[in-house]
Amino acid sequence: MSDQPVKPATRVVQAGRREEWTGGVVNTPVWRASTILYDDVAHLRATGARDTHHRLFYGRRGTPTQWSLADALTELEPGAEATFLYPSGVAAIAACLLTLLSPGDELLLVDSAYDPTRSLADKLLARMGITTRYYDPLIGAGIAGLIGEHTRAIFMESPGSLTFEVQDVPAIVAAAKARGVATVIDNTWATPLLFPVIGLGVDYSVLACTKYVGGHSDVMMGSVTAASGRFAALRDTSFQLGQVISADDAFLGSRGLRTMAVRLAQHERSALTVARWLEGRDEVARVLHPALPSCPGHELWQRDFAGASGLFSFVLAGGSDAARAALIDSLEHFGIGYSWGGFESLAVPIDPQRHRSATECAFEGPLVRLQIGLEDPDDLIADLERGLAAWRAVMEG
Repeated sequence: MSDQPVKPATRVVQAGRREEWTGGVVNTPVWRASTILYDDVAHLRATGARDTHHRLFYGRRGTPTQWSLADALTELEPGAEATFLYPSGVAAIAACLLTLLSPGDELLLVDSAYDPTRSLADKLLARMGITTRYYDPLIGAGIAGLIGEHTRAIFMESPGSLTFEVQDVPAIVAAAKARGVATVIDNTWATPLLFPVIGLGVDYSVLACTKYVGGHSDVMMGSVTAASGRFAALRDTSFQLGQVISADDAFLGSRGLRTMAVRLAQHERSALTVARWLEGRDEVARVLHPALPSCPGHELWQRDFAGASGLFSFVLAGGSDAARAALIDSLEHFGIGYSWGGFESLAVPIDPQRHRSATECAFEGPLVRLQIGLEDPDDLIADLERGLAAWRAVMEG
């Protein structure tokens, strides 16, 4: 076999498909199991006394169906040790932070983080005696000035999933490593295909696999991929929390993963087409898309990312919440609903200023977040043109 390294699009097709798990077919079959049977008592005791990673032990420890997907996600992150799967992205974030933090510790959390991450920090972690300090997503190397005696972890999300600021991940990682602080990133927007963060020194990469990994809006799942030497602690915490995903969900995740590269490429092309069209509209004050030069951190996106996905926001040129609602309600090709990363386009009103505490978040008007799916972008643009007409109608009263 050739030692020539393969490209990410090839890895996403081939990864995790061990012959001992597939049995010679293309896809790893669905192994549904709770109880695992042993040959005798000696076999049972011997199995329980050794490392059960990738070994049948009890259904909660997984079967080849789960292991295949976890291995595939690990292979997408050069330098990673292993991956643990969770029933949602929030569950993945919780398990990762509970691995790293104890009462009396401090977490540095980016101010643009996903709202459920903030809720986890402000409620559950606070109840455990863990302090959270929020920081400016554009702080970069300046984060060194925030690292204190009790800081144990820095949580990043780049770009932020509402306002899309791109963080200087290498600079933050360097500051963290200099002080022995662990780093975690929510990498759902880019996935490892566009932003392989473990190779940049990040300790834990979190994905809401509900989004682009699944790709079809039919599965809830999360993952944490750990850098070398970081997996054992994560696995122990996750086992203690009883975290497990079903074999059926793992199968759906693996099926979606195989087409993720081609779907992301189409999401990127269509989203940029729509974003550039919106930039030219008088009704739009600005477009928050990392691939556009006007977006905060765009130069970092150019330096670090291999591409963009299909999620971005735009700011209306003034107007009320009612005008924004009229825009969204008039859309025919965009569904109204949370989540993203599926094949269908979505539009939701967002109010990021409600979720900021360390940075000012002022805009010219209300914001709309778009998930650009796999429809023809010309149809989506025509739909948005109708939506902007509805916004104008309310504005003109």
